[in-house]
Amino acid sequence: MPQSSKYSAEQIQVLEGLEPVRKRPGMYIGSTDLRGLHHLIKEVVDNSIDEALAGYAKNIWVTLHEDNYITVADDGRGIPVEIHPKVGKSALEVIMTTLHAGGKFGEGGYKVSTGLHGVGVSAVNALSDYVRAEVRRDRKEYFQEYSKGKAKSKVAPTFKNPVLPFKTNFKWQVKNGTKITFLADKTVFSTITPDFDRLEKQLKQVAYLVAGIFFHLYDERTNQERHFYFQSGLATLIKHLNRNKTLIHPEPILIHRIVDDIDVEVAIQYNDGFNENVESFANVVPTTEGGSHLTGFRIALTRAINDYARKIEALKEKDDNLTGEDVKEGLTAVVSIKMNSDNIQFESQTKEKLGNAELQPIVSQVVKDGLDMFFEENPQDGRRIMEKVLLAARARAAARAAKDAVIRKGALEGMALPGKLADCQNRDAAESELYIVEGDSAGGSAKQGRDRKFQAILPLRGKILNVERARLDKILEFEEIKCLVIALGTGIGDTVDYEKARYHRIIIMTDADVDGEHIMTLLLTFFFRYLPEIINKGYMYIAQPPLYKIQKGKEVNYAYSDEEKGEILKGYKEDNVIIQRYKGLGEMNPDQLWETTMNPENRVLKQVTVEDASAADEVFTMLMGDEVPPRKRFIQTHAKMATLDI
Repeated sequence: MPQSSKYSAEQIQVLEGLEPVRKRPGMYIGSTDLRGLHHLIKEVVDNSIDEALAGYAKNIWVTLHEDNYITVADDGRGIPVEIHPKVGKSALEVIMTTLHAGGKFGEGGYKVSTGLHGVGVSAVNALSDYVRAEVRRDRKEYFQEYSKGKAKSKVAPTFKNPVLPFKTNFKWQVKNGTKITFLADKTVFSTITPDFDRLEKQLKQVAYLVAGIFFHLYDERTNQERHFYFQSGLATLIKHLNRNKTLIHPEPILIHRIVDDIDVEVAIQYNDGFNENVESFANVVPTTEGGSHLTGFRIALTRAINDYARKIEALKEKDDNLTGEDVKEGLTAVVSIKMNSDNIQFESQTKEKLGNAELQPIVSQVVKDGLDMFFEENPQDGRRIMEKVLLAARARAAARAAKDAVIRKGALEGMALPGKLADCQNRDAAESELYIVEGDSAGGSAKQGRDRKFQAILPLRGKILNVERARLDKILEFEEIKCLVIALGTGIGDTVDYEKARYHRIIIMTDADVDGEHIMTLLLTFFFRYLPEIINKGYMYIAQPPLYKIQKGKEVNYAYSDEEKGEILKGYKEDNVIIQRYKGLGEMNPDQLWETTMNPENRVLKQVTVEDASAADEVFTMLMGDEVPPRKRFIQTHAKMATLDI
C-alpha cells in the first residue's frame, strides 16, 4: 500500500537557489564529461524512481531525441503545480528552480528517495540550455520551460499542439505523471551527446534493484529500444553477474528483512573462480566505496561460515578461524539497503560511501540469521561452500609464504631491485613512471632513449602467466610477475600497501600486433585482479607507439593509425615519399622511440579506467577464464570489428 497519497505544495520545502550549481557543477554532479551528462539523466530518473518506490509509478520512460535532447517520463502522481504557500510560486517552479527543494524533505514526502540530497532535477535545470517540464495531474496538463535554471514563463496549461525545439515520436499516454525534457548546456559539458549503451547499463542496474517496475529506453537517433522488468530483482542480478562462471551452488542465497524501517536485501552465490565481485547499494544508489552496510555484511559472512565450519567439524578445535580473505574467493554478492531518506548519511556529495554507523549491526544480524538458516536447510550447498572456502584458506597460507619470499627478496636484494629494472633517479613516486616493455630488444631501445631522471624501464621476457586461471601462490612462482611486484613496491595480497607504490604512472608499452595485444591483456588482467587500486587511483596507462614513419626529404611525420597515415599522405602529392611500417618497438632506434612514444611533449597515453567493475569482471572472465563457449560467442560476434596485423 502506498504511503499517504497526499502530495501537494505543502510537502515541498525550499532551501537555496541555483547559482552555486552553475559556479561549481563538479561539486553537485561529480564531473562535466560524459559521466556528468549521464548523471543529469540519473537525477531525473531518480525522481521517477522515488514515485515508484513510494508505490505510485509503474513505468519509467527514457527517450533520446535528435540534437541531444533527452526526455524522462513516468506515470506517477505528477509534480504539484498549485501555488506554494510560503514562496508564492507554483510548486513545480519551486522544485525546478531551487536547490534542495523537493518532496524528500519534511513530512508527507518520500520515505525512501534516491535523489542527490534533493539537488536532483533543479541541478539538471541549472546545467541545461533548455528544459521543459510537463505534468499531468487531476486530468489536467501543465507545462513550464526554463533556460540555465530560470523559468521562461509561468506554469500554464499545455497547448494542444505545442511548438517544441526538438522532434519526437514518443507518445506519453498516461492519466497522471511527470515528463522532463532537457538539453545539457554545451558551455558546461565537454560533450552533450548521451551514450545509448551506457544508459542501457545504467537503467538495467536500477531495474534489478527496484523489482516490479517497467523501464523503457528509446533512441530516436538510431531507432533502438530496450525494455527492462525484473520481478525477482537481486536474484536475477546475481545470476547475470555469475553468467559464464561455474557455480558452487545452483541457486543464489536470498536474504530479505525489514528491521526498524530499514529494508535489508542481500543475494549471495559462490562460483569456482578465485576473484570476488561484491556490489552494494543504498536507496538504489551504487555505493562504490562501500560503507557501514557492506562492513556489516562482511562481518556476518565470515562469522556465519566460521560457525558452520565448527558445527560440521570442518574446523577442529585447534584450528584458527577462517578470515575475511578466505571467504572472499569466488564470492559474488549484492547488498542493498533502503531507509528513510531524512536519516541516510553519505560521506560525499556523490554518494560513493554510506556513513550510517547504526546500519552495520542491523545488516550484520540480518545476514547472519539468513545464512544460519540457509546452512541449516541446505546442508549439501553449505558443505560445497565450505570446501571452497577451506581450499582458499590453504591456498592463502601457501600464497603468504610465496608473498613473504617476494617481499624478503625485494628487501634483501636491492632495497635491491630486480637486475633487469633500469630504475629512475627521482624518488618522488608522483613524478616517476615505470614503462613495462615487451622483450629485451624494445627494452634496450627504451633504456637508451628514456629520460632517466623520471622514467624507469622493466623489460618482460615472453608472456606472463594468465592470472585468471591461477591462485596467488602459483602466480608468485612466476619470475616475471615477482620482478614486477618488487619493482612496484606495493606488495601483494592481504598486506598490499598502495601508499608504497614507487611510481604513479605505470605504462604498458607493447608492439602493435596480436602478440603485443595479448601481453597487454595479460598484464591488465593481473592488475585488475590483484592490484586493482593501481587502476582506480589512475596510475595505469597504455603507450601508443606509431604504426608508420612517413618521410619526404628531410621532413618526417609519424602516423598512429591508418586514417592518420591517409591524412598525412594527402599533403604529399608528389613521389619520393618513404613509408616505413613499424612491426615492433625494437625496430625503432632510441631517439625515435623517445620522440614518438616516451617524450611527454609528444607522446599519446591512454589512461586505463574501470567505471563498471561488474562489466569488466564479466569481460575478463569471458576472455581469460576456463569456459570456452562464451569466449567463442564473443569472438564470433566481434570478429568483423577486429583489426589484425599478422
